[in-house]
Amino acid sequence: MIKSRSNMIFAWLLLAPAIIYVLIIVAWPLVETFRLSFTDASLKKVTNYVGWRNYSKIYTDTFFEVITRTFTWTFFSVLFKMVIGTFGAVLLNAAVPGRNLFRILTMPPWIVPMAIGIFMWGWMYNGQFGMISGLLQRFGLVDGPVAFLAYGRPAYWATIVTDVWIGVPMVTIYFLAAIQSIPKDLYEAAWTDGANRWTRFRRITVPLMMPAVITMSMLSLIATFNSFDIIWILTQGGPSGSTTTMIIDTYQTAIGSKKYGEGAARAVVICLFLSAFCVAYFRITRRIAATDQA
Repeated sequence: MIKSRSNMIFAWLLLAPAIIYVLIIVAWPLVETFRLSFTDASLKKVTNYVGWRNYSKIYTDTFFEVITRTFTWTFFSVLFKMVIGTFGAVLLNAAVPGRNLFRILTMPPWIVPMAIGIFMWGWMYNGQFGMISGLLQRFGLVDGPVAFLAYGRPAYWATIVTDVWIGVPMVTIYFLAAIQSIPKDLYEAAWTDGANRWTRFRRITVPLMMPAVITMSMLSLIATFNSFDIIWILTQGGPSGSTTTMIIDTYQTAIGSKKYGEGAARAVVICLFLSAFCVAYFRITRRIAATDQA
């Protein structure tokens, strides 16, 4: 009995640093954000309790546009990352000359500091001296300079392209590891039975790398949904709010307008959206696992 109690105390002592870390770094900021969301916290010294007023201000036509824009921006970004990452991993796994060199060249968008990569894309999008506009003019595809970041729809897709460029390497390497873990015997048996490359990819590669696809899609969705650097450095949510997502709107409200209470309420809404997604994700994966076992 004494030995069992001492082992339990020792186990709690080992867990104590992690528990303290979670409480200080994760739990306390969440609780404090939730508390601030019910106040009119700002630069003024006195903070008053305002109940659900901050949340009622959120649900306006403008914010619903921001929510829709956030989900569509996240959907297309994640979709392109998954598709490009899948085919990139298949190509990098193929037995072609210079395969190791191609794998190395996949890494720069991931290795280069994000801010530097985003500034580089900002220069390429520039209408006067940007490379993309210059190439379009040289090949006669446009009559004059194209300022991608000066108009709503081009700016919207420009931020998506930049986010995909930054996120594809991680997805590709992750999927490449998943493909390399597939037993070679399965491909050899399928080849012996006369299956072509497309059939082997559809019947072997895709099903066996599906767990990796589900996991990476969840991680990529959360990261993309909370993406701030790309949009802020390129457009700061403009022009005319055409690239303003929920995280940008929260920053502009809390930091730009110094309305910390309203910003906290928006942050709570973001947390609820992502929590609901994670719950749905785990339920779906459990059903898939149960179906596979059956």
